[in-house]
Amino acid sequence: MEDLELLRLFKLEEDRQNGGIELIASENYPSKQVRAASSSIFMAKYAEGYPGRRYYGGCVNVDSGENLAIERAKKLFNCKYANVQPHSGSQANFAAYHALLSPGDKILSLTLNDGGHLTHGSPVSFSSHTYAFSFYPLGDDGRLDYEIIAKRLEEENPNLFLAGYSAYPYDIDFKRMRELIDEHNAHSPVHCYFMVDMAHIAGIVAAKLCQNPCDYADIVTSTTHKTLRGPRGGLILSNDEALGKKINSSIFPYTQGGPLEHVIASKAVNFLEDLQPSFVTYMKGVLENTSACAEELKKRGCVVFGSENHLFLLDVLSSFSINGKQAQERLESIGITANKNMIHGDTLTPNLASGLRVGFAAATSRGCSKEEAIKIAGIIYEALKDLNAPVEPLKAAVGEIVSGWKNVMELEYLGQ
Repeated sequence: MEDLELLRLFKLEEDRQNGGIELIASENYPSKQVRAASSSIFMAKYAEGYPGRRYYGGCVNVDSGENLAIERAKKLFNCKYANVQPHSGSQANFAAYHALLSPGDKILSLTLNDGGHLTHGSPVSFSSHTYAFSFYPLGDDGRLDYEIIAKRLEEENPNLFLAGYSAYPYDIDFKRMRELIDEHNAHSPVHCYFMVDMAHIAGIVAAKLCQNPCDYADIVTSTTHKTLRGPRGGLILSNDEALGKKINSSIFPYTQGGPLEHVIASKAVNFLEDLQPSFVTYMKGVLENTSACAEELKKRGCVVFGSENHLFLLDVLSSFSINGKQAQERLESIGITANKNMIHGDTLTPNLASGLRVGFAAATSRGCSKEEAIKIAGIIYEALKDLNAPVEPLKAAVGEIVSGWKNVMELEYLGQ
């Protein structure tokens, strides 16, 4: 029996994705091979536990599949330990906290309005209900200020320092952070661990186009979609193999039951794809397109923060006298999806926000060029400078760009 209602929705979503420009920085398109593994026969196998130590029989094949994912993740990120079972980045963070901390311990994290994630101490998240959070702000220029971080470490004496962000458009000096934490630990009565949530920049790390936090942090967490182009899921990495048992126990049995072995197989395919030279070419394209779009908006007089990685923040309040929600809705009406976002020093509430977060990971997967990224900047500018202007010419401009792009359902391994 065909579910005609769902098939209709699938087709509508396929048309929406193919007909528009995806600029949400946390989204991407996986290859056909990644999607195929995610819907494979492994979906029908329960496998509580870990390879070689399952609570069910018949796991010989899924054991091999999970081991493939583990070994490829370790190779991709040059680390000694990997857990590929987390269902999401949030669950990876939950497990990492539990492996390192006791309830009530203190975590020093970036001020949430400056680009932190919900699991980094938001009052609506489990994180703030389990641990005591204190925060460090960005500097006046909207960048990480390592002197401020050093000062906050001394003031707070945290059990864990957390880095890695959801809306930070600049490079991060993980080596400097490690040095600051080591200097602090040398005389502090409280040992401070170093954790990095690299969910947004994992693809840049994998392509070796920025510092690898695995070289410096005690634990690194990530998602496997976003810039990695994989299935939706989580990942935990470390070079401290002694932490492995704690991390494993934090995932199973503490926070999860049976792992999703079909998704883990999909992660294995994705990690193999990301190990290819063509992935480096792709990530260089993402960075080039992001920078080109940001620079064109600056040329047109817009206030833009960043573009040193796969995203930048457009201050729509200063640039167009509108809020982020208005900008998001206006762009969606012409076929461009982006998301409203707080910016440093924001005076508006999160549901309105003064900024727009723009990223090029998904558009680049479909074939967006530097020249097209510049054209997209022009469309964004024209759309936002007058919210009452007709949408049809703007829709047509979007349609012209995407007409030459790859179909989201037909994406192959990069380089094919």
